[in-house]
Amino acid sequence: MDRDSLREKIIAAIKTVHDPEIPVDIYELGLIYDIAISDDGKVDIKMTLTTPMCPVAGSLPLEVQQKVMEVEGVNDVDLQVVFDPPWTKERMSEEARLMLDMF
Repeated sequence: MDRDSLREKIIAAIKTVHDPEIPVDIYELGLIYDIAISDDGKVDIKMTLTTPMCPVAGSLPLEVQQKVMEVEGVNDVDLQVVFDPPWTKERMSEEARLMLDMF
């Protein structure tokens, strides 16, 4: 499977994860900063949370890691939670902003 196809499947898996307080998936919210895929199927993900005090700070990254591990072609996931740069509403997709009426 080529990297573009694998990347699309990884993004689709990530889009099944929602912040429980916001009715938008975490990819559209802009919480995923980077997805890097190596030739051997290792996926490095950098993600953030809306705030360091996020009530799901312990469970949300684990859920992302689990969903990505289920993608065919993924052999390992290294997920790193970062807070630099801090998340802002500007990181949200237009779709997420429309859903949340934040324009």
